[in-house]
Amino acid sequence: MSYRSDGVLKKEDLQRALPSEERLRRGPVIIIECVEYIPCNPCVAACPKGAITIDGDINGTPEVDVETCDGCGVCLSACPGLAIFAVDASGDGETAVVRVPYEYRPLPEMGEEVTALDREGQAVGTARVTKIVNSRAMDRTPVVSLEVERDKVMEVRHFVRKKGAE
Repeated sequence: MSYRSDGVLKKEDLQRALPSEERLRRGPVIIIECVEYIPCNPCVAACPKGAITIDGDINGTPEVDVETCDGCGVCLSACPGLAIFAVDASGDGETAVVRVPYEYRPLPEMGEEVTALDREGQAVGTARVTKIVNSRAMDRTPVVSLEVERDKVMEVRHFVRKKGAE
């Protein structure tokens, strides 16, 4: 994978990293948007299904076998670059879920409305916090589940709390 000079993944690289629409509708799946060619593999070690691999040496970028991945999300908190997300577009409604690692304080509140951000940090809509997991097993890196508009599930990659939320 490669990225633009501003650090954002190129569109053609995003297409290679994304699961098919059919796979997205079957249930949660991990999306890896790592572009770093550095010695790093905690996501490989964290995956209980063995769905994440690095081709070649440890400096390669990780890839996920979307047919093996069940979207458990253990790898989200293991990634030091915060480059792994989980998406669940399996429901029939107008919304879907994006899970993102979140290393800021204070944590958002359950049910809180937040501003959803894309890969470039631009606002793309509103999201609702539906779950926060912050366990010792996940190395105390909180993972926040966001309910987003279904057509934004592949865009939303972070969020910011609305002014005054604390």
